[in-house]
This record gives sequence, C-alpha cells and structure tokens, in this order.
Amino acid sequence: MPRASTTSDAFNAVAEPRRRDILSFLVSEERPVNDIVATLNLPQPSVSKHLRVLLEVGLVDVRRDGRQMFYRTNAEAIRPLHEWTGTFERYWRNQLARVKERAEASEKPK
Repeated sequence: MPRASTTSDAFNAVAEPRRRDILSFLVSEERPVNDIVATLNLPQPSVSKHLRVLLEVGLVDVRRDGRQMFYRTNAEAIRPLHEWTGTFERYWRNQLARVKERAEASEKPK
C-alpha cells in the first residue's frame, strides 16, 4: 500500500523529524527562515521545503514583513495531534505506575 502524501494531513507532516524540530523551535515566537536555518543547522532549501509542507497542512502560519517571511506555529491546528496523543496518556501512566511498584518491591529488605 503506498504511503500517504506528507501534505495530506498534520499526522503525516509531523512524521518527519526535521518538521517536528521546526515546530518545536517556532513554539515560543515567530521566526524568520534564516533563524530556523541557523539554529537548526539545516540547509535553507530544506527548511523552505519543510515549511511549505507545514504551511499546506496548516501547522504554521506565515507573515510577510518586507522581503522577510516570519513563521509561527498554529496552536489550533496542532490540537488534534495533542488530543490524539493524549489518548495514550492513561496507558503510559499505568506503565509508569507498574515500573514504580516493581522498583519499590525489589528495594524492600528480604
């Protein structure tokens, strides 16, 4: 079965680690492309390509100021990703509780 296009939805778009890095970098404030390139140490054409994908699926917004483009995350578009990953929170909480119980049981004097 062929894989879905990376531009088809947010889930496919964030499957690429460099796109996740870009989203993480943009979470605190909007940034120009050159800041993303310099901070993440990625080639400018690669950053532009990844930003285009993120923009197409709505995970980032862009603002032009003269010749510069400023990008920022779109928190509302990221919400479905957050909600979906939240479905696994109970599972991981349960797993961590079990690890803690085992650790504490093995620490008890015999």
